Amino acid sequence: MRILIVGGGVLGTLHAWQAVRRGHDVVQIEREREARGASVRNFGLVWVSGRAPGMELETALRARRLWEEVGARTPGLGFRANGSLTVLRTEAEYAVAAAAPADREFKLLDATETRALNPALRGDFLGALWCPQDAAVEPRTAQPALRAALATSGRYTWLPGREVRALTRLGVLDDHGDRHEGDLVLLCTGARLGGLVRELAADLPVRRVRLQMAQTEPLGEPLTTSVADGDSFRYYPAYRGDALTALNREQPQNEVAAAHAMQLLMVQRRDGGLTIGDTHGYDEPFPFDVEEAPYDHLSAVAGALLGRPLPRIVRRWAGVYAQSADPSVVVHRARVADNAWLVTGPGGRGMTCAPAIAEDTAKEAGL
Repeated sequence: MRILIVGGGVLGTLHAWQAVRRGHDVVQIEREREARGASVRNFGLVWVSGRAPGMELETALRARRLWEEVGARTPGLGFRANGSLTVLRTEAEYAVAAAAPADREFKLLDATETRALNPALRGDFLGALWCPQDAAVEPRTAQPALRAALATSGRYTWLPGREVRALTRLGVLDDHGDRHEGDLVLLCTGARLGGLVRELAADLPVRRVRLQMAQTEPLGEPLTTSVADGDSFRYYPAYRGDALTALNREQPQNEVAAAHAMQLLMVQRRDGGLTIGDTHGYDEPFPFDVEEAPYDHLSAVAGALLGRPLPRIVRRWAGVYAQSADPSVVVHRARVADNAWLVTGPGGRGMTCAPAIAEDTAKEAGL
């Protein structure tokens, strides 16, 4: 078959990977010269630890295995099985960690064990929840690296700088007036939910979420794991239960963190800098600028865990991702025409789950 994939982000590129792997010819069309959406504005985390039990966790675990397989074939992806530490600074946070589910290889560490695993953490804390299942890739280079690997197949074509305007019986029409023929069209358009997507799916059960993040100068030493703070317990479904209820009651969030629905996530990039974040904004229209208060909060929390000031922030950005309105599904996947499927709305799980989402689409679409 000849597959047309609309969207150059991680979800579209992993769909291309699955299609080529199955022996199909693929043309991937992207409106920008290079992907500029949530796929490059994230941590690059393959985050298994916080996923809801059931389908979400199963998808994340399967994606984690697939990421490792893809990474072995694609060195430029920067895959590393670095695991994560959720650092615990209070007894209430420690209680949530102690009640964490037993189905994802968690281990509760004391402060000495935490520092032995990640010596860069020299702050004052009680311990950490270690998850060896978590991993990371390099979000700014992942898509180009994957495309370079796909190009060696001889069955892959990358067409950037073209916006698809219409779906036809034989394929799609772009804004250059060119027609691209294919047997199947997969629309992986991320948070861009207008235009053709709205025409094909007017009542799309998907909302958009805005986040702020930043990157620092090099830390000067390895951060051997990804790092989260105790506020992350409040935003991941894996930790729901009596201990979390007690945490929310006894330890209210910092005012800035609560106002911006914040947690600290921190991961080191190949150049030694740290990506830190993030906030969550749900009310549109979204601001066109970024606010400083969340960055001040993130810097303070990260510095407390590191035991020294955070390196200077050199990049700040905002991003928007699409999230399914139905929390019971990992992604919104629907057939929108005889020859087309729409796949969108993985929310903050896009980078984590993309390989498994693409695998499921391939099976459901009969590739």
